[in-house]
Amino acid sequence: MQSGWRIGMVFGIPLYIDYSWLIILSLVTVLNAGQYSEQQQWEPAIAWVTGLGLALLLFASVLLHELGHSLVAQSQGIKVNSITLFIFGGVAAIEQESKTPEEAFQVAIAGPAVSFTLFAILGVIGGLVPGTSPVAVVARDLSAINLVLALFNLIPGLPLDGGQILKAIIWKISGNRFKAVHWAAQAGKTLGFTAIALGLSVLLLANSLGGIWIALIGWFAVRNANAYDRLATLQQALLQLQAQDAMTRHFRVVDAKMTLNEFAADYLQTEQRYPAYFAASDGRYRGMISLEDLRSIERSQWQTQTLLEIVHPLSEIITVQENSTLVEVINRMEIDNLPYITVLSPAGAVSGIIDRGDIVATVGKKLNLPIQHEQIQQIKEEGSYPPGFGIAAIAKATANSFTEKEIRHLKK
Repeated sequence: MQSGWRIGMVFGIPLYIDYSWLIILSLVTVLNAGQYSEQQQWEPAIAWVTGLGLALLLFASVLLHELGHSLVAQSQGIKVNSITLFIFGGVAAIEQESKTPEEAFQVAIAGPAVSFTLFAILGVIGGLVPGTSPVAVVARDLSAINLVLALFNLIPGLPLDGGQILKAIIWKISGNRFKAVHWAAQAGKTLGFTAIALGLSVLLLANSLGGIWIALIGWFAVRNANAYDRLATLQQALLQLQAQDAMTRHFRVVDAKMTLNEFAADYLQTEQRYPAYFAASDGRYRGMISLEDLRSIERSQWQTQTLLEIVHPLSEIITVQENSTLVEVINRMEIDNLPYITVLSPAGAVSGIIDRGDIVATVGKKLNLPIQHEQIQQIKEEGSYPPGFGIAAIAKATANSFTEKEIRHLKK
């Protein structure tokens, strides 16, 4: 759920203002109004209006910066879900990553390029407008702010644009997207912890409240760098894990020659129930039994009609292969809204089934996550992932972002 207020759309991209944006808007307005009143000797009304104008134009600059990223991403066929302005600036919610390091570099550099352009344009305006009029002062100040914005964002560490550029460069050199993310995230965490230490030092030694802001920026950098690192680790796991790693044998194979009445008596009226039943005869799988089909048949026909007459052949049901990635498994289940999916062996036999509980358990084991057995059972019973567990969205974005060559390489 998107938080904040939606204020419109630009190029088909929804624009939001986070509640925290009001804090920085007020702060920038107050500080600049006081500065203009003192330095420029302006009337209070002019100083306050100019201070508010600068604050709003600052966030317009941030919006244009994020639009730079977004429009380049759109040119690559990538959907941009939203742009949100918040206390630390702005963020574009881009649905998936670029497929190549060159394209990733283009998206990353676009934002700073816009800020540098605004710095140049506003600098020219500030030079052409004479004196210390509000227009001239705001143009010069906003020009300087855009220069700082561009240079700050070029610091080489995630989540900053410079971190994205560093990631693209390492990705290009190493040919490994995940190595690039981990290195860029590590750089971001190092810079973030440095900023926290610097901010606290400024606060304690210089008794300056500016240290709090520096420390908050550092905390924001560390938190988001960790998020990038965890996301890359999860994506790598989803591409390396295969269906055979997650599947279970929690299904039952029954005689296809049984009547529906015999099947119901032997398997459906007992305490031991299975999520999936498959029918076989003469040493061959004949198909999957749908309990919905069974219920739709008149009970008078159950005495004579056999399972062979109602099964769905394996060729007609949705299946995956043993070596299918977990990304493929998750996406197939979500697209077709399946409670479980059937896994076939290379010979076309049923190897196992996978439900959402199996997926969570397998990923948890791979990443050493403390997931309780009770939680897994609850997911199995409910047939859905826990609220806020975004593995389905991550799998979709991963499938759209990674090339077949990368996926084949990770499978080896």
